[in-house]
Amino acid sequence: MAKLLLAEDNEFSRDMLMRRLAKQGYEVVTAGDGKEAVMAARRHRPDLILMDLDMPVMDGCSAIRALKIDPHTFRIPIIVLTAHASPEDVANAATAGCQAYETKPVVLRRLVERIEELLHVAL
Repeated sequence: MAKLLLAEDNEFSRDMLMRRLAKQGYEVVTAGDGKEAVMAARRHRPDLILMDLDMPVMDGCSAIRALKIDPHTFRIPIIVLTAHASPEDVANAATAGCQAYETKPVVLRRLVERIEELLHVAL
């Protein structure tokens, strides 16, 4: 069973997506802001990270950059989940180090396909 880290500051969205992913067979750990996400990634060593961009304390792009320079977490694939879909937002996230970009509202089937693609490549 793959372990996912879901970094999302909106409690309702985080809980809903966590339950939906758990029903798909994933173990899901969560973080409510970017700083928590970095600490949780170091602690739990997830197989993949789902990262919101617009979060308090540390935004998603800053968290991604911190994860990508850490020798313990730099190989973990990251999918950005966000309502921000401008070309500039996508470019900033890619520059920070994410491997994929999905817009909200999340289409679960498409997200699971993307997760499986990245997990397959990472293994």
